[in-house]
Amino acid sequence: MTTLTVGFILIAVLIGLVLLGMQIAYALFGVAFLGIWIIRGNIDLSFRMLELTAYSGIADYLFATIPLFVLMGLLVSVSNVGRDTFEVAEELLRRMICGLGVATVAANTIFAAVTGVSIASAAVFTRVAVPEMKRHGYRPAFSAGTVAGSSVLGMLIPPSLLLIIYGVLAEVSIGGMFIAGIIPGLMLALGFVAMLIGITIAFPRFVLNDPDAVRERRMDRDFKPMPLRDLVLKLIPIVLLVVLVLGGLYTGFFTPTEAGGIGAFGALIVALSRRSLDRHKLWQVMKQTGVISVSILLLLVAASFYSRMLAIAGLPNAIAGLVTDSGFGPLGFLFFYAVIILLMGMILDSTSILLIMVPIAAPIAQGLGIDLMHFGIVTVIAVEIGLLTPPFGISVFTVHNTLNDPNVSVEQIFAATLPFIAVMLVVLVIVALIPATATVFL
Repeated sequence: MTTLTVGFILIAVLIGLVLLGMQIAYALFGVAFLGIWIIRGNIDLSFRMLELTAYSGIADYLFATIPLFVLMGLLVSVSNVGRDTFEVAEELLRRMICGLGVATVAANTIFAAVTGVSIASAAVFTRVAVPEMKRHGYRPAFSAGTVAGSSVLGMLIPPSLLLIIYGVLAEVSIGGMFIAGIIPGLMLALGFVAMLIGITIAFPRFVLNDPDAVRERRMDRDFKPMPLRDLVLKLIPIVLLVVLVLGGLYTGFFTPTEAGGIGAFGALIVALSRRSLDRHKLWQVMKQTGVISVSILLLLVAASFYSRMLAIAGLPNAIAGLVTDSGFGPLGFLFFYAVIILLMGMILDSTSILLIMVPIAAPIAQGLGIDLMHFGIVTVIAVEIGLLTPPFGISVFTVHNTLNDPNVSVEQIFAATLPFIAVMLVVLVIVALIPATATVFL
């Protein structure tokens, strides 16, 4: 049996173990350890490689980015910035067609710029936006689907944990990945807005319980607008954090790690100034930061070990040869790869897909002349779609569990997210065909 055959068998074993419920980190460690042992016939080498990887895998200063951005996102969530962002968006967009749906997308877009985690956005806006949309006559399932669909912006609009993880796995600049995500993230947000307006005009009963009543309420002249002072006070914290973190990062004044530290400190000041952070909440935030960060860093060590096993097996070079011999050009490979990611998104979570696929696919993409930052944005958009597709659809399940409404089933929320999936597929195709959408600012 050749080393290449062993490599393919081990990938199949890895996917099988994950589907059977084994945690992805343990599966990666086990398969990589076994693979090196079988290919080289030396268990001592496996232990030495594991020892080397455990240190070198996360020794770089850059990895401090992860706990700092996680901490910033959790502090922002605790300080109710998400609620205030939605209230301001609701105030400004109330008279638009599907105004509260558009407000949810707008609030998610802004909130994503300081959290970077889709699940956090889904949980926050399920509590904030869904009750308000239901009160104004929107269908409960559509309201929940809008929150789930727009929450995926957190994985693409920088700073994003998925972009950080991809940057580490593909060994490209994390700051560059953040910049590459700007235009595709805005394309998604604007696409969602256009879709919501269009679907409300074309199929009002899909969106609203009683379209006529909602129209009358939207044009209600007795509506009391939010005082300008309150509106400004609600906007100041989120605007300052966005300008501080992203402004400093994009101007080159901060490195990604420094931006994470400044952002976490700014979020702490916001939480303290709002008196939303007592000793108990601070302990919970620090504990969650530790748990999430250690989990991610352990995954990255495991992925590094797995990558070394693949290199020893010669798998990336062999697959690159097969791709070249099959006549696939860069574009053909890109679409074939995106289809595989979409299929995997139905059964695996986002991080698992990145950890399994990027170490294999990134060297092949680079060999075909594909810009790795462009390749990363295509990867993340395809992975994002998996957050909404059954049977896994973790964003949908997060919204459903947070909502806890017996009248709204998981199936109804999945149905309501279909228009969002359609928009994401269109953006995926555009970004794949036009690399400049991701690389123009690099």
